[in-house]
Amino acid sequence: MKPLAAEFLGTFALVFAGTGAIVINDMTGAITHIGVALTFGLIVLAMIYTFGDVSGAHLNPAVTVGFWLAQRFPGRQVGAYVLAQVAGAVLASGLLRLLFPPSKLLGATQPAGPLMQSFVLETVLTALLMLVILNVSTGAKEKGTTAGIAVGAVIGLEAMFAGPISGASMNPARSLAPALISGHLDALWIYLLAPVLGAAFAVPACICARENCCRKQSHAN
Repeated sequence: MKPLAAEFLGTFALVFAGTGAIVINDMTGAITHIGVALTFGLIVLAMIYTFGDVSGAHLNPAVTVGFWLAQRFPGRQVGAYVLAQVAGAVLASGLLRLLFPPSKLLGATQPAGPLMQSFVLETVLTALLMLVILNVSTGAKEKGTTAGIAVGAVIGLEAMFAGPISGASMNPARSLAPALISGHLDALWIYLLAPVLGAAFAVPACICARENCCRKQSHAN
């Protein structure tokens, strides 16, 4: 149960801080788009350092599926991890609703342009993120100095340049929770499907670059 508790708490922190930054910025304008991107990157970095040695700090159903496809994570645990991640995300969005009732979206991801534009963006962004994760993680665990800095930096970077177009979610749980609580479900399918596809694409890409990508047990951290 400890890994599931870690995934629950870590995803709660990710959604509470990340979408909370969006909500507060919408209300005050004080955080700015760059500040929101940095918030997402920094909270992921912090949670990797906090829970990486407990659960691997996946914090993302797409990452869990990516580790499973890379044969680094047992399939029997995928469902439990995803449920813990979604539960943590929903609790965070529910708390934000109580704290900021005027917010309409609660940080929900919405396409700024054509739906397929955001779908492709989310797929590519998640593929790049998963590719980095596979190369800096140990087995199915994101832990160590390299993993925290690299993964947090990639999330912040991708949120900076793609956030204004697709929201740069890269995470089904992060998008599902505020969409459910706020009731904005129209484009949710993009943010549920595209990250999983992107994570799946990253596995053969990693294999092309590294022969020991699958079942990799250690990496310099």
